[in-house]
Amino acid sequence: MLNKLMGAVLSGTLLIATAVQAQAPARVFFVEPKDGATVTSPVHVKFGVEGMQVAPAGTTTEKTGHHHLLIDGGPLPKGQVIPADDKSLHYGKGQTEADVKLPPGDHTLTMQFGDGAHHSYGPEMSQTIKVHVK
Repeated sequence: MLNKLMGAVLSGTLLIATAVQAQAPARVFFVEPKDGATVTSPVHVKFGVEGMQVAPAGTTTEKTGHHHLLIDGGPLPKGQVIPADDKSLHYGKGQTEADVKLPPGDHTLTMQFGDGAHHSYGPEMSQTIKVHVK
């Protein structure tokens, strides 16, 4: 009887843990480099994402998008089109890592996740770090 009760309690706990985990908010993060790192150029950048899927530009499926790297800039408001220029790098093929040439000095890197039409998912789908390039 005790074994059945313990089994039921453990099963219920696992179900609750799974449900809570499934509802965790989506996020993006830098796998590399770490915040505050001293690096050399080109800087190897690895992008991480949880709760959404990476897909090439043009994909309009819900909960998909691709990475953008904003150099020396901060997150963009939700819905704003992410500019395409030398400070806003687009990884529209679905890339999850890249080598980025940066001049020596201190830089702010913001990873901004955007939808298939390059609209920002907002600050909640971004992460900003600082690096020092030797």
